[in-house]
Amino acid sequence: MKITNARVIVCSPGRNFVTLKIETDEGLTGIGDATLNGRELSVASYLTDHVIPCLIGRDAHQIEDIWQFLYKGAYWRRGPVTMSAIAAVDTALWDIKAKAAGLPLYQLLGGKSRTGVMVYGHANGSDIEHTVDEVLRYADAGYKAIRAQSGVPGLDKVYGVGKGTLFYEPADADLPSEHDWSTEKYLRHTPKLFERIREKLGWDHHLLHDVHHRLTPIEAGRLGKDLEPYRLFWMEDATPAENQDAFRLIRQHTTTPLAVGEIFNSIWDCKGLIENQLIDYIRATVVHAGGITQLRRIADLASLYQVRTGCHGATDLSPVCMGAALHFDLWVPNFGIQEYMRHTPETDAVFPHAYTFQDGMLYPGDVPGHGVEIDEELAARYPYQRAYLPVNRLQHDGTLWNW
Repeated sequence: MKITNARVIVCSPGRNFVTLKIETDEGLTGIGDATLNGRELSVASYLTDHVIPCLIGRDAHQIEDIWQFLYKGAYWRRGPVTMSAIAAVDTALWDIKAKAAGLPLYQLLGGKSRTGVMVYGHANGSDIEHTVDEVLRYADAGYKAIRAQSGVPGLDKVYGVGKGTLFYEPADADLPSEHDWSTEKYLRHTPKLFERIREKLGWDHHLLHDVHHRLTPIEAGRLGKDLEPYRLFWMEDATPAENQDAFRLIRQHTTTPLAVGEIFNSIWDCKGLIENQLIDYIRATVVHAGGITQLRRIADLASLYQVRTGCHGATDLSPVCMGAALHFDLWVPNFGIQEYMRHTPETDAVFPHAYTFQDGMLYPGDVPGHGVEIDEELAARYPYQRAYLPVNRLQHDGTLWNW
């Protein structure tokens, strides 16, 4: 089955998405997500100018060989642009292979390991009481796991707290907006948030929290220790992970489970964290970690050390990535949880999909492939709009900080 054509579709139904569509001589097509938040056009160019010419005429069934060709053949390996492009090709080829077999993708991976995929929703509020109300609303909607983020007194804007309740999009401006940050205020405030949530919610739901890389290792250790009484499912992205050994210091000071990896783009980014058992959940995802082919290798390595998956699933991943991730989740033996941030109705219309939500679980569906398509005519009505993620500066002196 030869690849006859491939093209990149860039659209913005509420936010920017980059999609690769591959066509074959047997009439089968497959799509893959190539979205890199805030740097979308770099991946679109990489695919159009450097990858697609190398795909034409290749056997669409040779997924592994094509993956190795795109990874090793570039010489300049890894990086978010390269790996997002490879992921798009990989996802589209898995979609085609499953359609050719007439099977949902999870069957080609090895079949179901569970009945459904537990997901967590995003509850956020301007202050503690507002956040508590949102947590309770998610619990009433059937979620078994809920991430809680709250505004911090004295800070103008805080990651994870948007204008609405169901939809949150941090890429908010044509040029990067600047937010203020105070570690001291955040560390004083956050334990109070979870104390109040447990008072109102009780202990029958999982609670999660995203630090978003803003603490030093010792500060993260202190926060993890302060949160221990509230039994979090995990504390996410506690500190930047370029130095994987930084998590060793956090581990020495807290038993709060640790999760990291949404910005990882290869198995090498998490190798030391997994092998040294410095994390409990690996959050690498299909689109940024080289596709299903690479994510399976990461999960297999993690399983040797009882580290479970917890794939990133915010709205900067299109429904195409979510569909592929759910098939992976349904199969992967060492599954932990799946992030689920709902897309807007406009996005859902552009990307019709087979997956469904019910009682805190997502189900990928049983149509052949990964179950997500793109309405190209509708997508064309939403042209690309440049949007950047914000940056943080320390409140007391303006030093640029981790956002």
